[in-house]
Amino acid sequence: MYQHEFENNLQKYNNPTEYDSLYSHYQDDLHYILHYLGTKKEPIIELACGTGRLAIPLAAQGIPVYGVDLHEGMIQHAIEKAQKEDVKVQFKVQDCTQLQLPITTTFIYMTGNSFQHFLTNESQNALLQSVKKHLQPGGEFLFDMRNAILSELSIIDEYEEQTVTSNGVRRITFHREEYDPVTQVLSCQAVHHQDHTTFEDSILLRYTYPLEMTRLLQQNGFEILHLYGSWQKSDFHAQSPSMIVHARLSQKRT
Repeated sequence: MYQHEFENNLQKYNNPTEYDSLYSHYQDDLHYILHYLGTKKEPIIELACGTGRLAIPLAAQGIPVYGVDLHEGMIQHAIEKAQKEDVKVQFKVQDCTQLQLPITTTFIYMTGNSFQHFLTNESQNALLQSVKKHLQPGGEFLFDMRNAILSELSIIDEYEEQTVTSNGVRRITFHREEYDPVTQVLSCQAVHHQDHTTFEDSILLRYTYPLEMTRLLQQNGFEILHLYGSWQKSDFHAQSPSMIVHARLSQKRT
């Protein structure tokens, strides 16, 4: 039902190898999850798992992981990585709003600000209902997003970035980001110059405000256990860079 909404918003992920090189060393969310799980070895589910940045090291600790992503290229790259590292992960290409997995679990997580890909109220509700179907009563859902800092979003942001690709090639990128306060969606456009070639990509990101998030979760049968401003569990405030949402499903099915 919502696949069209997502498929038109996946340009940033068309080069899984490059994506992996940009984010492979980020581990703040991994440390949070490992600390939360402790010695538990029950099956867990990762949504929007991408190239397996989290699923593979968690599985290497002996935790059965089901990794789900809509992007076939990202999943294929994750499968190849897991095989090289001799780690078993159940990777699946599925729409997170229509999960069809053979398990229920006590823990589902989705990081990398992936919640912001759900651009409408309807798709946010569909995601939470899909999560709910795969959580046992009292199970927990962990996810993150960028915090909506209005002083930053109110300004059209244009900037240049210089990076080096995984192949050692210098790339210059011109970014333009513009926020629509009506839809709460940030439009991010990028023009890349590399090796005498130019290519573009874009992405749309929905922002959700704290009280809005509280109501959204409550309406779908969840309660917020923790709301942090970072993966280091700092207190959440207006200028926090992130919203780390750790929610729990009601003990009673609704």
